[in-house]
Amino acid sequence: MNEIKVCIVDDNSELRSALQEILSMSPGLDCTGTMNTAEEAVEKLPLLKPDVVLMDINLGVGNSGIDCVRELKGKMPDTNFMMCTVYEEDEKIFEALSAGASGYILKKTAPQKLIEAIRELYQGGAPMSSQIARKVVAAFQNKTHTPDENNLTMLTPREKEILELLSRGLMYKEIAWELDISQETVRKHVYRIYEKLHVGNRVEAVNKYYGR
Repeated sequence: MNEIKVCIVDDNSELRSALQEILSMSPGLDCTGTMNTAEEAVEKLPLLKPDVVLMDINLGVGNSGIDCVRELKGKMPDTNFMMCTVYEEDEKIFEALSAGASGYILKKTAPQKLIEAIRELYQGGAPMSSQIARKVVAAFQNKTHTPDENNLTMLTPREKEILELLSRGLMYKEIAWELDISQETVRKHVYRIYEKLHVGNRVEAVNKYYGR
């Protein structure tokens, strides 16, 4: 199995070092670069071509990790960006996801959860901290939109069940435990959901299912 190449963009040197240490102790992960400014990230990331980027939102005065993702995603479509931040505001969450981030976790996330999130992101998932997932679900529930009937009819009962669990921010292994099936079976269902809804990640799938 190829190592997952990970880069870290954060202006806090202590946190960068801590994240780098966590990655170095995790089999199958390789920290290929760290950057402390948006300018440095925009310059270096396209050359390094990492699989996953852990991106802070606040990169100093006038610099935003969200803007950085927005600028880089078009140049690096195969790279997965995950916001790693202290911010839990709804506006920040949706702005980051709209910019091209596929995951959103909080800095207080336990190291093992962070590693699981990186691996899930690499495998096509869209991991979010549970607090973030709850905000996403609440935002959907506050909308007056109802699920798109055409999309509903395309999905099997099991696929709808898995999509509901995805919308709550559960990781593949948690869905597997909840439904008493294997992670590989969950992964196959998710790929079929993406194909049927013509989407590329969890956020797009949930958006389309709920008619956003």
